[in-house]
Amino acid sequence: MRRFMSACVLFLCSVVAAPAQDLQPLLQTYSAELAKPSRGSVGEVLNSLATSGVPEVPVFLEQWAQKNIWQRSDGRFVQGAAAGQTLTWSDLETDETGTGDKSSFKQLKPNGGVRRLIATALVQFQLSDPDLIRRQTAVASIARRPDASQLAPLTASIGGEVDPDLKARKTQLANFLTARFADEPADRISAIDSLAGGTSVEARAVLNQILGRTTGVATTTPDGNIARIRDPNANPDAAYLELVAANLAAPLVSPNDMRQTLVAHIVEGRVGGLPLAQLSDPAARIKAYAALVDQGLVPALLSADQRAEILSDHVFFELYKEDDPIITTAAETALASVETRVATAQTIDLTLDALSLASIFFLAAIGLAITFGVMGVINMAHGEFIMMGAYTGYVVQQIIPNYTVSIIVALPVAFAVTFLAGVVMERLVIRWLYNRPLETLLATFGISVALQQLAKNIFGTQARPLTSPEWLAGAWVMNDVIQISYIRIAIFVLALIFLGLILYILKRTRLGLEVRAVTQNSGMAASMGINPDRINMLTFGLGSGIAGIAGVSIGLYAKVTSEMGSDYIVQSFMTVVVGGVGNVWGTLAGAVLIGFGQKGIEWLNPSNTLAAQAYIILFVILFIQFRPKGIVALKGRAAGD
Repeated sequence: MRRFMSACVLFLCSVVAAPAQDLQPLLQTYSAELAKPSRGSVGEVLNSLATSGVPEVPVFLEQWAQKNIWQRSDGRFVQGAAAGQTLTWSDLETDETGTGDKSSFKQLKPNGGVRRLIATALVQFQLSDPDLIRRQTAVASIARRPDASQLAPLTASIGGEVDPDLKARKTQLANFLTARFADEPADRISAIDSLAGGTSVEARAVLNQILGRTTGVATTTPDGNIARIRDPNANPDAAYLELVAANLAAPLVSPNDMRQTLVAHIVEGRVGGLPLAQLSDPAARIKAYAALVDQGLVPALLSADQRAEILSDHVFFELYKEDDPIITTAAETALASVETRVATAQTIDLTLDALSLASIFFLAAIGLAITFGVMGVINMAHGEFIMMGAYTGYVVQQIIPNYTVSIIVALPVAFAVTFLAGVVMERLVIRWLYNRPLETLLATFGISVALQQLAKNIFGTQARPLTSPEWLAGAWVMNDVIQISYIRIAIFVLALIFLGLILYILKRTRLGLEVRAVTQNSGMAASMGINPDRINMLTFGLGSGIAGIAGVSIGLYAKVTSEMGSDYIVQSFMTVVVGGVGNVWGTLAGAVLIGFGQKGIEWLNPSNTLAAQAYIILFVILFIQFRPKGIVALKGRAAGD
């Protein structure tokens, strides 16, 4: 087969200079082999076809593999398709076509092994096919089933490749094949060293294949490239079974084997001199078996010391499949470097995921932090304002079909809708319940249930799509390990914008000054001419509006349902409590802590994300025992309240 592939390379490089030949005479030469091919004989046929220079060879091979080649009664090979008892055929070299009785034709039916060899041969031709799709298919086929015979034709096709992306892929794949199959050790080592700087799954797979091992046991240390000597005492039972499988030790006598042996040696109601009535005792059975051993009737039982001695007399080893130790040493060094890079990349990827989750928690919680911190209101309906904002975005998209424009419009509209809803809720319910936290909690919980049911009545129970613009589709892929979706990046940027905007409002505007005054001392602020009721109303509306914008952002990647707010209310309260009530920086710190904590736990236990949330709740409970005022605690009179 290797000679055939070399011939393919010569064909690809010199097809123009090849002497003109006809396909049919060549096929007639191997008529018998074509009619009944086998893996052993088809190599010569493929070799002759490859070196012939006949342009119809690739078409013939394709049709042969698909069992579409038929032989007429005059011996000529044609391409045909049967329909009932009629065969419609066309000549492989001319435009001649016709129909005939299928019984007068003989179909060529290569078996699965032969078809795989034909497919491998076709790849060599397709690497330089004028059709880009066929060339890409050939390269993909090599990537799926790499073989030493593919290296030469793949390398030969790189120079003439006109598509830059496919040329880069061919070069990469040729480097992989060189690392595994090149004839010269220096070429292999050079290719292996080049893999040390990457993190791709393919590169790691190539290195692991080079470092493939087989296990074995022998009486002496074997020749070859030994990977390591195994310790049989690490698992003596398995080690002894390995000796038995290698015919280097006698099988152990199991309790069941002993029982059957004793049954087979019953003589006049006794076994080994002991009556059958005593053999219900395991110790008696061992004694009877020992008597049979002394008589030379059965193999001896093996003691633990004897087994240990037998194990110590043999060498248990792992042997590299690669014979050259220089190659395996280079591969081990390269793989260690790759694994270090992968570990670093995984840390970066985990950090990006944690930052993304923290930005979502921050957006969801910042509105609650404002209302909870300024007003001391435990708003259990905060999640429903997030839901309301998401549904607002959905409605806007039904009116404005352009996804980019609709999202731009949805953000301020969601803020306005939820701001007004928050103001109405504060005026009608919340303001009558100040300084009554239990009643506030119950009232807002009831409002939460009512809003959920209202959303179900309007939009139904099925999830509604909030589609992101096309430019937010996909992910930013740095390498095979590090990637983050563009939607997550957009939410992170939006969180930074809102952080800056809220800090500006609180620190640079009169409203912010009044909010901070009411937060620190409501009575003193009122004596200075500030209306606490007005500030409370605007603050509650602002917090609700921010929750609406968070709903639009979250709805771009999460399901938009009437219960979506429930998924974030717990995390929002945890973020506010851990960070510190009434402090924007505290909310940011709490979001980062919870986001990183949850992602860290998910990394340790990736199969159960619900467990990560449970562990985070336990962590928050323990955290507030030691720091009840949060990471960033309020100072001054507000802290005393």
